[in-house]
Amino acid sequence: MRADTHDIPTLKVLLVGNSNVGKTAIFERFVDDFYDPETTTATIGVDFRSKIVEVRDTKVKLNIWDTAGQERFRSLTSSYFRNALGALIVFDLSVYETFEQLPLWFRELRTYSSDQQVATVVVGAKLDKVGSRVVNRSEGMAMADKNGAGYIEVSAKTGVGVVEAFEMLIGRIMDTPALWKDGDVLARTDSVVAVDQVEEGTRYCGC
Repeated sequence: MRADTHDIPTLKVLLVGNSNVGKTAIFERFVDDFYDPETTTATIGVDFRSKIVEVRDTKVKLNIWDTAGQERFRSLTSSYFRNALGALIVFDLSVYETFEQLPLWFRELRTYSSDQQVATVVVGAKLDKVGSRVVNRSEGMAMADKNGAGYIEVSAKTGVGVVEAFEMLIGRIMDTPALWKDGDVLARTDSVVAVDQVEEGTRYCGC
């Protein structure tokens, strides 16, 4: 385990998916263990936070980018895809259209991630809305398998699965030779520059 925090690997990861699927709620639950639907609003452009976590006896610093799902922000948020190592691709288990849009988000990642490999996990959100569920687990897993991604279902409201989703993503990064070697991340230099230019916790829009 690394003792010096300066030596902790930094992983740039994204939260992507349609608007209102629960990305920001997952983001806030993971970073702050906080959930309040009254204060959680749609992301305008991009929101950025960091958190140090430990997976497989290795500490890593996650730079987490919560991106807007609205079409009008697509050109802005796509610029933040570059040099990401991993992405949680989120859909709402109670809205089938958001599930049908998952192939679009996989294409966006492939298009804007500098043609580099990105570890992915499909996340079925709002697991707590049992009576409203319209996407079953087997459908979600089949979609993930088709695109070479992991799959998990979560509830930001109850906290179920949220930490595990990020741990799964980190694990997939560590298991990808193009991203991780000998206990460390293979650097993507301009992703570090992009992070340094952003004030943590600030939302950016192209308005």
